[in-house]
Amino acid sequence: MAKRRKGRPVNGIVLLDKPYDISSNNALQKVKRIYFAQKAGHTGALDPLATGMLPVCLGEATKFSQFLLDTDKTYQVTAKLGVRTTTSDLDGEVVSTKPVDVSEAALIAALDTFRGKTQQIPSMYSALKYQGQPLYKYAREGIEVPRESREIEVFQLDLLRFEGDEVDLELHVSKGTYIRTIIDDLGEFLGCGAHVAALRRVAVGSYPREKMVTLEQLEHLLEQARGNEQSPSELLDPLLLPMNTAVVDLPKVSVDPMSASFLRNGNPVQASSCPVEGNVQVYIEHEDEQEFIGVGVIDDNGLVAPKRITVISEQ
Repeated sequence: MAKRRKGRPVNGIVLLDKPYDISSNNALQKVKRIYFAQKAGHTGALDPLATGMLPVCLGEATKFSQFLLDTDKTYQVTAKLGVRTTTSDLDGEVVSTKPVDVSEAALIAALDTFRGKTQQIPSMYSALKYQGQPLYKYAREGIEVPRESREIEVFQLDLLRFEGDEVDLELHVSKGTYIRTIIDDLGEFLGCGAHVAALRRVAVGSYPREKMVTLEQLEHLLEQARGNEQSPSELLDPLLLPMNTAVVDLPKVSVDPMSASFLRNGNPVQASSCPVEGNVQVYIEHEDEQEFIGVGVIDDNGLVAPKRITVISEQ
């Protein structure tokens, strides 16, 4: 007999404002417990020292977490000039200290070299894997392994503050961009070294930063519901964003009720407004109710093949 899954089948996305000095997985488990959700997953880990937006997907929304992992991000960072560390942040050991003699004009000129498309070599303290192990595990053992540079893009880079040896920046970047690597490279460019003193993610894709909620806010609502003898879902569930918000930027196609049934059973179907070219991911909706059905991919025959399909109706 199959083991019954503990929790309730709640579906949606929480824009958690992850606190300082806690792992993303720890934060995820706290949200899962508060919502008493059957299933939960996050959309790309933040370092324990980083704060800010961590979309937590609950229930069926976990099927679409990869799309948020692959989207662009926006960060606010404080760089400390004059000190370089092993991890390029304040958690690492000091590698070198140098006097800071940097003018604002020199800083602005240096920042300009990071805008647009560039090549970046991932930090040895990243979670990228080499031969099945994260790079940071090798780094902690004093082992350096080869890493290939990869293309990143800095869509926008704004100087917010420059006082003494501190620089505040806001960066809108492509997926897979390591902010601490940018700060380390900036320090080397300026000739004084630098590391990340504070890092906050303020946006994932087009999700608005004002929709973020803290663990304290969620805990307070949970306690409030219990004190009022309410179901916690009455206060917590209104904070959830619909699961389809993870994929709203994909091209949309519409299907009729029979085709929707075929898709749910794993079969490709014809759809209106279907892109001609193959291997394109699309957002699938019910043509009558505009109900989100899931994500499909256009196959070589021009049909919509199911890729990530919801098993319940979007609430």
